[in-house]
Amino acid sequence: MPPNDFADVPEPQPAATPQENPWVPGGGLKFTLMAQSGKARRGRFWTKHGPVDTPAFMPVGTQATVKCVMPGQVADTGAQVVLANTYHMGFQERVQLVERHGGLHNLMRWDRTILTDSGGFQVFSLPDRQITEEGVRFRFTQGEEATLLTPEISMDLQRRLGADIVMAFDECVEPNATAQYVGASVERTYRWLERCRTVKLDDHQHLFPIIQGGMFLELRSQAAKALAKLDAPGYAIGGVSVGEGHASMVRVVEHTAPLLPADKPRYLMGVGLPEDLVASVAAGMDIHDCVIPTRYAREGTVFTWDGKMRIQDKRFRKDRYPIDTACTCAACAGGFSRAYLRHLQFADEPLGQTLLSIHNLHFYQDLMRSMRTAIETDQFADWVAGFRFRYFARRERAEE
Repeated sequence: MPPNDFADVPEPQPAATPQENPWVPGGGLKFTLMAQSGKARRGRFWTKHGPVDTPAFMPVGTQATVKCVMPGQVADTGAQVVLANTYHMGFQERVQLVERHGGLHNLMRWDRTILTDSGGFQVFSLPDRQITEEGVRFRFTQGEEATLLTPEISMDLQRRLGADIVMAFDECVEPNATAQYVGASVERTYRWLERCRTVKLDDHQHLFPIIQGGMFLELRSQAAKALAKLDAPGYAIGGVSVGEGHASMVRVVEHTAPLLPADKPRYLMGVGLPEDLVASVAAGMDIHDCVIPTRYAREGTVFTWDGKMRIQDKRFRKDRYPIDTACTCAACAGGFSRAYLRHLQFADEPLGQTLLSIHNLHFYQDLMRSMRTAIETDQFADWVAGFRFRYFARRERAEE
């Protein structure tokens, strides 16, 4: 449920889902822009595996699973799309495992949309990588023989994994990289994209190019304008979850989002915290992903409309309330108390990680549902003000 302070904003309602899927093989990604409030957009796109209502958040299933949570539990939170990663699933043995099951959907027991990252972000975070025009050479583990990942190999791996949306192979640069290096990287990323586009994908797959450019707005403009001419199924902004900070992320996204085609879904990669998602939607982005809700949950941090909560805090040792009395997730509606969840964390019981993960995933989907409703009613600016006032009030009181 949305914060009670938002008196003029209706509670989020389940999205009305037409019974007939308009997607057809070779017909492209079907995206409809349904409403707009300021720059914030409410839309829906369709893949072979069903609808995705936007603004959307994708839980991350890096190694073909959302950690600690069953696929049905992920679906119960309202998620319509999950992400898996080519770098982690690209080992030959794992790809063959996927193929024996007829694709990631069957392997994961997930019948909704799947997006795969190209592996570029993970590769470029490795030490001793070697970047050439051909691709990137790297080692999965120290002492292991070097592996070459090229645009063609990344595309072929994603084709074999069977994802609905596949991401172009790009270079993700450090936030403090020089303008000269980033400029050369943007040009190389474009050439790599051209090579990605030569690889034939399956009929149900859609390739999204990625706008890079580091912290340099002129380079972001250059990349966005070049890629917008390609009439791709959708577009992504990459390279803004690499330690640059919230303000720099917002600066880049607010500059770049308006340069992307209005009739295509826009994906901000790797972001992030609730306040990041709100800022991204306000700038005009549609799709998001991040490991934060499940990673934080495993470490004992949960999200509520009143801010973050550290369940291990001593103040919860006798607390019989659920995480959030207004939350309808399986953990809160199931009556699991804060004291019990605290006990599970200290006892290192996997059930605690599962319940906290379910809550955080549910909160993130509730956040997106509430934003969709605010956009539909053209009250998004008021919604943002109310969210920020309530979400940060706990932190501000603690600092007094």
